[in-house]
Amino acid sequence: MPEGTAIYVVQRGDTVDSIAAGYGVSVETIIRDNQIIYPYELALGQALFIDLGTRQPYRSLRVTGYAYPYINETVLADTLPYLSELAIFSYGFTAQGRLLPPALPDEWMIEMALQNGTAPILTLTPLDEQGRFSNYLIHNVVQNQEAVSQLIDNLLETMAEKGYQGVDIDFEYILAEDRDAFTDFVRQVAERMRANGYHTSVALAPKTSANQKGVLYEGKDYRALGEAADHVLLMTYEWGYTYGPPMAVAPLNQVRRVVEYAVSEIPVEKIDLGIPNYGYDWPLPFVKGETKATSIGNIQAVRIAIEQGVPIRFDDVAQSPFFTYSQAGDNAPQEGGGAGAVVSQGSGTAVEHEVWFEDVRSLQGKFDLIREFDLGGCGYWQIMRWFAANWRLLYKNFYIEKVS
Repeated sequence: MPEGTAIYVVQRGDTVDSIAAGYGVSVETIIRDNQIIYPYELALGQALFIDLGTRQPYRSLRVTGYAYPYINETVLADTLPYLSELAIFSYGFTAQGRLLPPALPDEWMIEMALQNGTAPILTLTPLDEQGRFSNYLIHNVVQNQEAVSQLIDNLLETMAEKGYQGVDIDFEYILAEDRDAFTDFVRQVAERMRANGYHTSVALAPKTSANQKGVLYEGKDYRALGEAADHVLLMTYEWGYTYGPPMAVAPLNQVRRVVEYAVSEIPVEKIDLGIPNYGYDWPLPFVKGETKATSIGNIQAVRIAIEQGVPIRFDDVAQSPFFTYSQAGDNAPQEGGGAGAVVSQGSGTAVEHEVWFEDVRSLQGKFDLIREFDLGGCGYWQIMRWFAANWRLLYKNFYIEKVS
């Protein structure tokens, strides 16, 4: 635990006042840092960030946050002091290499980032003209040198015009046959960017071995991409996902396996650990192909637990908080149905739910992993929701690298 910091897990009978008195800190500070709203109720098992005043970070860290142009301006303004890089999501492209800008203006985000000493980064994704992700679009470009050259030219022109300071290549589901061509594409982008004073990062699916099978993994060569790019983001999240069974979004035991493999292939100073800034709420029972989880914020998750009067538990293996609850609803599916089936609840009916999210305990576990492996940075997907305790805890652990 960094100096000047405590994490307190709420016990039965606790109040904000009693906890504040126990640590000798102000009630207002606990309320602010943990986004506790009136009437200041707490959930049994809720983890609270306690700022004890002093600060002695372990070392500096590169911190990236991803955001869409529709982010709330206040949320962005509050978050930028904690970011080294703001990755604006996203630019697509055509098979001919023409760049497709976001649907909403991004200039205001670039300006705000620069005012806060944060480098604005252009995030490049394989979004076509219909706004769809396409691995065939990736194939058509990386296998066509003319298209590659045109796309890089257009990137450089847009970056110079708007004030971007780097590019992040976020391509997923790359075909196995395009593995080497994609690596060469990243190498060409990085070389041209460096020649013009920009840097290049690339997002990597969470692999645990070089020859891992699966459409997410086969098109990514960790060693070669680590050599080509200036730094990489390990996408160490989405174990628990929208259409999968309930589980931690970023279980630390699984994240560790990815990091252990990554450091065997890529210099540690180039590696950024991916951190999710969200959780999921699953209706139960889970039925493959039918159940769909709802993405929720970490503060929202705690408020659900408070509203439902249920305790928050902590999985020691995954190092992640979770809870279950039952919610009555007029529109609940009928008994015997699939996802969200109704179960008997005495005087009425209710839909069972399971929620997994992030809290300061799970985040400190990830920060400890960064320190253990001496990783160069971390990257948040995404920063659209304000989570004060995360940023306060990050600030206690590390000095945030800034644009000089």
